[in-house]
Amino acid sequence: MARTAQRGPSRTKPSARGRSRRSLWMGMAVLGVAVATLVGYLAYRAAADLPGVSRPDLGNLHLQSANEPHVPYNSDPPTSGPHLAYIAPWGVHTSPVPKELQVHNLEDGGVVIQYSCPAGCPELVAQLTELVKQYDKQVLLAPYPGLRQRIALTAWTRIDTMDEFDRARIERFVRAYRGIDHHKR
Repeated sequence: MARTAQRGPSRTKPSARGRSRRSLWMGMAVLGVAVATLVGYLAYRAAADLPGVSRPDLGNLHLQSANEPHVPYNSDPPTSGPHLAYIAPWGVHTSPVPKELQVHNLEDGGVVIQYSCPAGCPELVAQLTELVKQYDKQVLLAPYPGLRQRIALTAWTRIDTMDEFDRARIERFVRAYRGIDHHKR
């Protein structure tokens, strides 16, 4: 009897069912990578499109008084950091709100709008007041002597400044950050 030489292990062709399963898994893997890429891109774009400038989070340590020594804030006006254990009333203020008080408003999901007009700016104050009165809570307006620009918008770890009233820009900032609680759990 003649012997046939074997050249390695015998190979059988995969069945149509096996090829179909392999194709299905490959398709699912490609789809998964595509979805993950899309989600990552959208998250990046969403973060890139947020209004204002991001500032590092200085935490949320509670102080006993506004005079208690604490680490310096990393923005002016502040966007996070040590603050009093209570908040300033929402709405329109005619005198400055202490930094250590306004920071707790930010932590509680508030947006603080502040202005500085050494020579007075009744028209700007009227425009800002009208805008702030649209909100029943979580928006505060107050003067802030010494700002580098006339208007500062702050939220937890975010700040935007401008010299001219820009209703759309201010409302976009408020919409983006108002109502987001930042208490550490």
